[in-house]
Amino acid sequence: MKLIEKHRSFQGYQEVYRHPSKVTKCDMQFALYSPDNCTDVPVLYFLSGITCTEQNFIQKSGFQKFASKNQMAVIVPDTSPRGENIPDDENYKLGCGAGFYLNATQEPWSQNYNMYDYITKELPDIIANNYKFSNSKVGILGHSMGGGGALQCALKNDLYKTVSAFSPICSLHHSSFAKDVFANYFNNNEEELNLYDPIMLVKQSKKKFADIKIDVGLDDVFLKDLYIDDFVEACNSVDQKLSLNKHKGYDHGYYFIHSFIEQHIEYHASNLKKI
Repeated sequence: MKLIEKHRSFQGYQEVYRHPSKVTKCDMQFALYSPDNCTDVPVLYFLSGITCTEQNFIQKSGFQKFASKNQMAVIVPDTSPRGENIPDDENYKLGCGAGFYLNATQEPWSQNYNMYDYITKELPDIIANNYKFSNSKVGILGHSMGGGGALQCALKNDLYKTVSAFSPICSLHHSSFAKDVFANYFNNNEEELNLYDPIMLVKQSKKKFADIKIDVGLDDVFLKDLYIDDFVEACNSVDQKLSLNKHKGYDHGYYFIHSFIEQHIEYHASNLKKI
């Protein structure tokens, strides 16, 4: 694991690391914000949206101030494998920058696009082996593609005790964002897609959260393509509590995230500290 960036930020450090990954078969990068005196602090993973790297969130959201205040480590992985030999596509909704936090089953994607295993297994193991953060107080947050990724990772894994999302893609079956993912990563196999679809997962999961927090802007041009109301209905059908906050005037981008990131950091911090 190689340190490639380190910056003092509030009462902590923002760092970026590169390391070889066994599951994606390429070098991966992740960002880490760690507060001073970080032993046994809660951990929050942030999953970014389509076309992003680990850089977007750490440069644009302003989360460091609130992570420092709440004594929380924040880990931001990249959104896909990358490199000269990694399959890619001109379509921005497919390939590099659009890993969708799942394990592809179809060639050529299946050799490298194993982001689900990277996010839920390999990266947490790297963190546990190199840092003294809490292994039990772990939450997950995401935006857009990463919001859907946060929901599906949380619903499928006991690792995550809290979950929230900005403008999540809640239906891989119906959203146009996932049309090419369905066709290419899974060859239109519905059973495989069901393993990562938040609406299907919340209906089937035996796991219940005290709450799921979602924020969305009502001026989001992608609003209808997110299927958030369908996710709300699915949560209601299985008595999963959900707090949905709809904000007038806000769109899909980082100005929206920057405006409400404090509430999300504090939401995770307050709930994880109860564990």
